[in-house]
Amino acid sequence: MLKNYIKIAIILAVVAALIAIPLFILANIAKEQMADYELKQKIGQMLIIGFRGTEIGPNSYISKTMQKLNIGGVILFDKDSPSNGTIQRNIVNYSQVKNLVADIKKYSPSPLFVAIDAEGGYVNRLKEKYGFVNIPSAKQMGKASTAQTKKQAQILGKELAELGFNLDFAPVVDVDVNPANPVIGYLERSFSTDPEKVAANASAFIDGLHENNIITAIKHFPGHGSSTADSHLGMVDVTQTYKPEELIPYERLISLGYSDIVMTAHIMNTNIDPDYPATLSPLFINNILREELGFQGVVISDDIQMGAIMDNYGFADAIVKAINAGCDMIGISNNIKEYDERAPYTAVDAIFNAVKNGQISQNRVNQSFERIEALKEKYGLTN
Repeated sequence: MLKNYIKIAIILAVVAALIAIPLFILANIAKEQMADYELKQKIGQMLIIGFRGTEIGPNSYISKTMQKLNIGGVILFDKDSPSNGTIQRNIVNYSQVKNLVADIKKYSPSPLFVAIDAEGGYVNRLKEKYGFVNIPSAKQMGKASTAQTKKQAQILGKELAELGFNLDFAPVVDVDVNPANPVIGYLERSFSTDPEKVAANASAFIDGLHENNIITAIKHFPGHGSSTADSHLGMVDVTQTYKPEELIPYERLISLGYSDIVMTAHIMNTNIDPDYPATLSPLFINNILREELGFQGVVISDDIQMGAIMDNYGFADAIVKAINAGCDMIGISNNIKEYDERAPYTAVDAIFNAVKNGQISQNRVNQSFERIEALKEKYGLTN
C-alpha cells in the first residue's frame, strides 16, 4: 500500500514539474514582453514629430501614432514643404489652431510637448496674416533694449499659452558672425554680432516666455552663425569660420541656471570632431555641452531629416549615433523633402533594436527618459 502511495506521489510530482516548466517559461516570456513594452514607451518619449492635418479625430494618423508609440511631442508648421505648400499643413487661423492643439492633447496617452517655431520675424509659423500677433525679428529686438525683448516675448508667450502650446523652439542664440549667412544672418535670426548682447537678449526672451510657462529651446549648438551654407540643404562645415565666442551665449545662460532644452546644429567643425557633425558627436554634446558647460537639461537634435544628415547618413543610423552622442530627443519634422508616415515607427524600431543588440545601452535611454519626464513635471504638463 505504501509503495502505491509513493508511486502516486512520484507521478504527481512529475506532472507538477511538467506543468511548472511551461508556466515558468510563460512567466519569463510575459516578463520580457512587458520589459520590451516599457522600453518602447520610453523610446517614444524621445521623439518630437511633425504631421499633416488642420484638425484631427480619434482615427487620424497622428492620434493613432501617439497612442501606439507614446510620442513625446509634436511640432506644428504653417507650410507643407514636401508638397511646396499645395497640401495644407497645420495652421489656418487662431481658433483652428487652438482646437487642433486641444485635440492633440486629448488623444495623446501621456503629457505631450506641443511645439512651434516662433522666433519672430521671418521664422514664425504663427504669422500675422493668419491672425496672430506680429513679433519682430531677433535682429530688430537686439537693436532695442532687453526690456523690449522681454516685452515681445511676454506678448508671444501669452498667445502661445492661450493656444495651448507649451514649447517654443526659440530663442536663437547664434552670434551674427556672418551677416550673409543664408539661414541665420540673412533671415535676421541673431540678436547681435556681440555674443554678450546675444546672451542678454536671449535671457530676456526666455524670461518673457517662462512667465507664461512656455518651455524654451536655445539653438543651434555649438553655433550656426558663422556658416556660409544651410544645413537644411546639405552638410555645413564651419571649420574655417567658427569663432570661440559663439559658445559665450551658452556659457552665460547655463551659468545663470538655464536647464530647459538645447538644440544641436548639423554642422562640422573638424578642429573639434574630424568625423561627425555636432548632432552626432559625443565630443560636442557630452564633452563640451554636458561636461565643460554643465548643461543638465534636455538635448534635442535639429530636424534629423535635414539634408546635412540624410544626404550623409542613413535615417536609422543617424538616430542611433545622435542618441549615443548625447541627444535625448530626436526631431522628425516630416517637412523637408518627403512626407513619410512610417518615419516615427522606423525611428522607434531603430532605437529599440539598437538597445536589444547592444549598440545603445538601456541606461542611455533611461537617462533621456528621466530628463524628459523631469522637464515635463517642472512645467506641470498635463493632458
